[in-house]
Amino acid sequence: MPVAFFDTISGISGDMVLGAAVSLGVDLDQVSSMLATMPIGRFQLTQRSVKRNSIAAVKIDVKCDEHEHQHRTISEINSIIDAGSFSEGVKLRAKQIFQIIAEAESAVHGVSVDQVHFHEVGAVDSIVDIVGIAIAFEKLGIEQAYSSPVRVGRGFADTQHGKIPIPAPGTLQILRGYPIEFVDIPFELTTPTGAAILRAYSEGLYDEKEAVIEQIGYGAGTIEIPGIPNLFRLMVGSIVPRIEREEIFIVETNIDDMNPQLYPFIIERLMEIGAYDAFLVPIIMKKGRPGILLSAMADRNNLDNIVQTIYKETSTLGVRIHPIDRRKLSRTIREVKTSFGVVRVKEVEIQGRQRLLPEYEECRRIAKERSMPLLAVYKELETELYAMSSLKIS
Repeated sequence: MPVAFFDTISGISGDMVLGAAVSLGVDLDQVSSMLATMPIGRFQLTQRSVKRNSIAAVKIDVKCDEHEHQHRTISEINSIIDAGSFSEGVKLRAKQIFQIIAEAESAVHGVSVDQVHFHEVGAVDSIVDIVGIAIAFEKLGIEQAYSSPVRVGRGFADTQHGKIPIPAPGTLQILRGYPIEFVDIPFELTTPTGAAILRAYSEGLYDEKEAVIEQIGYGAGTIEIPGIPNLFRLMVGSIVPRIEREEIFIVETNIDDMNPQLYPFIIERLMEIGAYDAFLVPIIMKKGRPGILLSAMADRNNLDNIVQTIYKETSTLGVRIHPIDRRKLSRTIREVKTSFGVVRVKEVEIQGRQRLLPEYEECRRIAKERSMPLLAVYKELETELYAMSSLKIS
């Protein structure tokens, strides 16, 4: 499934997002025809090629017969959307965006969501932008997105209610809890519509993700902003599963003069205090004496604790410490339906493909509950998970 990355170079607004989607190849005439199935009167949706600081982009313009902003409620807007001839997915996404705006306006004005009357956002051009984006993103296969921190301006904007601060109270309410960047530009860089679109699609910041970018589109804003291009950049690609990388340490020592019955307790103790792993390897030491190599893995913060525990619990007089570079695939635990019922399994992703693996404790539980050999449970579960995985186990 394609993943979108929102780069809010100079904020985000509905027309800029739609322009970026058209820049990626969405047919605006098809979008316009689908929008025309809603009872919103006559409108004209056009595109033109523009440049912002020498960067080519698409500018979307909406012209409509509605000269004055109508005051619509959320239920009225939902009825308009429901009347359209497009998929339920588009309708749900568009209504979600309007609901986000309604909840923000409700909080700002101290009224219930049902009492919120949309002004600018209830106008035909805003309905066209929001529903048009839901249609365009469906055509691009986009259901999931990540974003850069959202850029917002400073100053005041003129509205039907007089001057209000920038960012607009509704915009700021929508972006609560999301990273934003204030810039000294006296324009409304991010609109309530743009903020709501971001909230509806974005799952967080993309600087925390590793991605393969396959398509790039630019949508242009209306005004020329001194110093920066008035653009929204829409990138489409896929997430690369993060291979976690960390520095850890191996603490090891050779022992040849301890009662072997004590070794299990030492391993147990090291694991209890936070060792990533602890293990024993049989070795032959000088003079042909049999012994063991005790090894424990720890991070820097726990290193001294591991060393002191080895000194206390063993007969050794010294340890060796080696820094190592550990890399591991990110993993999650999820529940899947199997012939044994709902079972918790490990899920990892390798090169965009899924692998499901049995969890020992779950296999052990099933074996005890069903009086089955543990090996039989493990093999049966492994076979079922193999069939579910998109990455076959070699």
